[in-house]
Amino acid sequence: MLQIGKAILFLVIGFVFLIKGADFFVEGSSSVAKKLRVPSIIIGLTIVAMGTSLPECAVSVTASITNNNSLAISNAVGSNIFNLMVVCGFCAVFTPLTVTASTMKKEFPFSVICALLLLVLGFFGMTLGHIDGVILIVFFAGFLFWMIKSAQKARSINPEAELDDEIVVDEAEDIKILPVWRCIIYIIGGAIAIAIGGDLVVDGASVVAAALGLSQTLIGLTVVALGTSLPELVTSIVAAKKDEVDMALGNVIGSNIFNILFVLGIAATISPVEFITENIIDIVILVAMSILVWLFAWSKKKIVRWEGVTMLAIYAAYVVYICIR
Repeated sequence: MLQIGKAILFLVIGFVFLIKGADFFVEGSSSVAKKLRVPSIIIGLTIVAMGTSLPECAVSVTASITNNNSLAISNAVGSNIFNLMVVCGFCAVFTPLTVTASTMKKEFPFSVICALLLLVLGFFGMTLGHIDGVILIVFFAGFLFWMIKSAQKARSINPEAELDDEIVVDEAEDIKILPVWRCIIYIIGGAIAIAIGGDLVVDGASVVAAALGLSQTLIGLTVVALGTSLPELVTSIVAAKKDEVDMALGNVIGSNIFNILFVLGIAATISPVEFITENIIDIVILVAMSILVWLFAWSKKKIVRWEGVTMLAIYAAYVVYICIR
């Protein structure tokens, strides 16, 4: 019992290190980019946007290196399912989620393609190898380039137009230029905190799984996915209460694309990630859930309260399923 208590403490401390480390790393990196006069739109769509995926990246890379492969895959896939069904579902319960045309026609279909690509790469050979990781990173680089060019084009046509990614761009424009010494401390300190947090979360999750007789896949899909997705959940609920959720679904879709292409791409490039049958099933479920939410969004150009409740109910049923399988 003492061992489980210590492992849970490690998990909590690890999540704090991951989340705060990512905040400091993004703040320091963004300030440096601002000093170098990198346009705010590029900072927002790269450094700021990737900041939300740094916790998942740290956990998956650490799990991959330490041969906790089930945790590496389930963390990324679990975070995507949680973001899509719980974060968006909660927001829709508070207030209808407006969905932009770009999200429905571009980002949403691309997120499904990314999940299918992961499914195909993982299914053949049941391993996400170095080459597979490089393929995902190449797709990720292409996605970033496409987002930046699309945003720049939209602004050049209509400077007053509100972009789908306006939130992260606004964050980038609000970045304060810090002294060089503080930037260095934030970047190095943030990176160290992320690394330590990743180790603590993986170690804690592994001990809890072993002590309770649970699979690492189950722990990764639930506890670890919830912990690494907490920033998105809290931010979205606060925004929903203030009726400021116009971009919520677009941000979740963007984060899900980052989790597959960036997080698993980095993890597999560093160390091959073994797949198990449950991973394949969970990715298929992710694809099915994505298509369902896509249909919800397409029907009325927004996700309403009853659809949000349905999404939460489906997620609850999914948790029951993975607990008993």
